[in-house]
Amino acid sequence: MIGTFINVAAILIGGSLGLIFGGRLTERLKSTVIAGMGLFTAVTGIMMFLETQNSLIVLGSLVIGALLGEWLKIEDGLQRLGEIFEMRFSRSDSGSGRFVNGFMTASLLFCIGPMAILGSIQAGLKGDISLLVIKSVLDGFTAMAFASTLGVGVLFSAAMILIYQGSITLLAAQLNSIVSKSMMAELTATGGVLLLGIAISSLLEIKKIRVGNFLPALVLAPLIVWIVSLF
Repeated sequence: MIGTFINVAAILIGGSLGLIFGGRLTERLKSTVIAGMGLFTAVTGIMMFLETQNSLIVLGSLVIGALLGEWLKIEDGLQRLGEIFEMRFSRSDSGSGRFVNGFMTASLLFCIGPMAILGSIQAGLKGDISLLVIKSVLDGFTAMAFASTLGVGVLFSAAMILIYQGSITLLAAQLNSIVSKSMMAELTATGGVLLLGIAISSLLEIKKIRVGNFLPALVLAPLIVWIVSLF
């Protein structure tokens, strides 16, 4: 859990610095920084997808995951959670959507990706937090850039990191006995597609995509690999 706490601290510190010094940045500069992060996120997502060994598994995971996500209304749930945080802790009147957008964008970006999963498993099984420390540095700088534009909602994404990575760390032994290299490859590829969706929807603002509703695909991808391996 130490690695997760370091990650949470990095997001809080980076986000706080972004809020403090963000006012000194022009809107044009902030927009350019976010666009740069969007492009980087998109390229990272594409690179992750290229790790797939069977793109049809990724496609199936996304389709079934979207159906489950829409049925469970995961995106709406995340938005309501963000609104609850906003009502209780945000004193700003500069638009309710800004807080929610910052919370949801940062939460999804920090949680999705191989480093969050692999780092948590490594920390849980071996007590090696090196991968999570590297992720913490990256997340800290990202939180700084996001908070300067998206506001205080970015800081509250640390709560999602604590729950998400903490849970994986505590269940690392069980996950390691289940998840094979093939499963991890398809999970990584599926996560890459979701990262690309975040870049297109929230960062580059090209087209609105309810990325949160695709989150079940991250569970379905390794599950489909396991089912296919039985035949």
